Amino acid sequence: MSIEIVHAFGNPNIGVYVSASEYFALIPPEAPEKLERALERNLDVEVIRVTINSSPLLGVLCVMNSHGILLGRLVREGEINILKEKLKEYIIVEVLEDLKENVLGNLILANDRGAIVSPLIPRGMLKKIVDVLNVEAVQGSFGGTNLVGAMGVATNRGVLLSPLVSDDEVGQVLEVLKVSKGGIGTVNKGNVFVKGGMVANSRGAIVGYETTGIEIMRIHSSLF
Repeated sequence: MSIEIVHAFGNPNIGVYVSASEYFALIPPEAPEKLERALERNLDVEVIRVTINSSPLLGVLCVMNSHGILLGRLVREGEINILKEKLKEYIIVEVLEDLKENVLGNLILANDRGAIVSPLIPRGMLKKIVDVLNVEAVQGSFGGTNLVGAMGVATNRGVLLSPLVSDDEVGQVLEVLKVSKGGIGTVNKGNVFVKGGMVANSRGAIVGYETTGIEIMRIHSSLF
């Protein structure tokens, strides 16, 4: 369980550009080689270079776990083909064609055991989310916002949540995601939108270069 500080993209918001599960990580085609090596070293994943809607903001534009990946309707056919070619033998690649929102990474907090889905996603979409991610899903918000994906980072071992999330809400999140560990923390010198500053799975994490030692200790105690 290692946590590494990574310098990439000229800003510390590494989680905006990267999406990861237990086995795979998606990074933009122009991402530096050192980012790919850091993901392989710390998360022990296969790294795939791709865009979504020609954008490098992969952490914002998709949500994935070990069973499936969900994409918004603006994803391009060529990008879907790349993902299916790389992932089809392992996980489901699904586009939510009827969903107005595209920032799925900010709207769903998921691991391999459960998912919390923002109220901004119509309830009628829940079944497809459940089917693709192969988890139980609960619709709700916490921390005073509907951007539930942006407020936390979840693995199969634990969850790190924003300081805006109440103690009661932390307990509810742990219950839905079926993990025993969890805590409150920040990234990049106090950023409360923790997803944007880090990427993690049950084996390790990478964090933005402004993340402090105290924040790393909190991340470790919450996730590992």
